[in-house]
Amino acid sequence: MLCLFDLDGTLIDSEHGITACVKHALARLDVPAPAHEELRRWIGPPLRHSFAPLLDHDAQRIETAVEYYHERFNTHGWREHAIYPGIEELIERLLAAGHQLAVVTSKPQQHAAPIIAHLPFGDAFLRLYGPHPDSAHSEKASMIATALVDFACKPTDAVMIGDRHFDIDGAVVNHVRGIGVLWGFGSRTELEQAGANAIAATPDELARLLLA
Repeated sequence: MLCLFDLDGTLIDSEHGITACVKHALARLDVPAPAHEELRRWIGPPLRHSFAPLLDHDAQRIETAVEYYHERFNTHGWREHAIYPGIEELIERLLAAGHQLAVVTSKPQQHAAPIIAHLPFGDAFLRLYGPHPDSAHSEKASMIATALVDFACKPTDAVMIGDRHFDIDGAVVNHVRGIGVLWGFGSRTELEQAGANAIAATPDELARLLLA
């Protein structure tokens, strides 16, 4: 089976790095940052989508904010994450069972690549799919479609795993099984409404779903 994993909120807890970079960008623009609970909702959607309401949908200011975000991300933010407990063991079990693994993330590929390369299990992922840095869209659906072609995989032989509705939305479009996880930044309601085929509360529960 082809197992496609989201990155932020699924493999790693990147809350500190992402929120710190958002605050940095807004401070550079002299715009007050939202409350922390609101900032947690920025983890998953494309940056431009999240910056837009705070910057009056001004395209130039949005692009400047994205540049400031990456300014800090490139030096500090990419290292500010933690691997969720149980994830490394999950990856080992999937590999031992002969599954193929890849990452499908809303984070631009050039920013996701160094993170994955530094994970102790980074070599487990055969491919990395991320949107172009200039994209304002999640592109999960198109990236999943590309993965199916690259691996010559039928939709019925693949699964998309993630913590936000973007992951499940992309799976639904491609007729791929979508499994939501609850240790990230989405909610059970969000995942159920998106049409998740199953929801796992822990990596061990996810392993049971994938290895059944």
